[in-house]
Amino acid sequence: MLRSLRRPLTDRRAERLLGASAVAVVLVIVAMVAFIAVEAWPSFRHNGLAWFGSGGDVDAEMGAMVNAGSDAPADAYRLRAWPLVYATALTTVLAVAIGVVTAVLTAIFIVELAPPKVRAVVVPMIRLLAAVPSVIYGLVGILVLVPFVNDHLISEGQRESVAQVIQLSGPGLLVSVLILTLMITPIMVALIVDALGAVPRGWREGALALGVTRWRAVMSVSVRAIRPAIVAAAVLASARALGEAIMLSMVSGSKGFAPQPWDGLIFLFEPLRPLAATIAEQAEGIQAPALRASIYAMALVLLLSSLMLSVGGSIVKRSLRLGSAR
Repeated sequence: MLRSLRRPLTDRRAERLLGASAVAVVLVIVAMVAFIAVEAWPSFRHNGLAWFGSGGDVDAEMGAMVNAGSDAPADAYRLRAWPLVYATALTTVLAVAIGVVTAVLTAIFIVELAPPKVRAVVVPMIRLLAAVPSVIYGLVGILVLVPFVNDHLISEGQRESVAQVIQLSGPGLLVSVLILTLMITPIMVALIVDALGAVPRGWREGALALGVTRWRAVMSVSVRAIRPAIVAAAVLASARALGEAIMLSMVSGSKGFAPQPWDGLIFLFEPLRPLAATIAEQAEGIQAPALRASIYAMALVLLLSSLMLSVGGSIVKRSLRLGSAR
């Protein structure tokens, strides 16, 4: 037995072993999604597509689920999760949009302009920032940014104008997007730096030899060549932003409210709560059947959103590669 284990793997045995590992991973993922879908079905069965709609106080609805106990009637499953879905999409889209632009410009500076000594210090620092636990960012937000926004950016007139609807106290959309951007940007910078560094220098030198400026050579040659890597970085960052719970629970205001852009500048200060933060905050009441089904429904929406991001990113990357090849 020991002799057989010590023998080097043949190509065929290695192929079978790796194939079995890949199949096992896929089966685990499928089983997890199926389990969550089964647990989430009662919530979707009682609400239908109205689950994604508006028309109620989502916090009050989840409170009623807990109070309904273990023998919940059909009306206890009522949930209009639009404020939570909207908050998730809003914070993710804004953070990723800002983060992509910042990451591309930062990567260009590191690869093309920064002296070697600066690059040797900055790159490890960025990788370190990408590994910082999200709760640390949440502490920075709640202890630094939230008091600053409350004391210096929100006026008394703004508080009074929405006092009958919502309370403005610092936590809200602005702080959530800023901290979330700070969290996901280092991941994108690290990936884009590696991609830019892999672009052959001769390509840029050829563009410079044709008389174009250095900036135009970088943008039209290097950045164009790494567009699939930029898409991959954005998809990875979006997946992390979708699933972020603890940090957003700390700095978002933890209110099932949909900030309204037509409110003007106040829109940036209005509280909200994404789906992942709601799951984390409502986990204590998971023994109530109606709330448990709703929590699993939120988890299923997040899983399917990540799946669509991955599939969409793969399609975009493939089209970009085909376009470059032509």
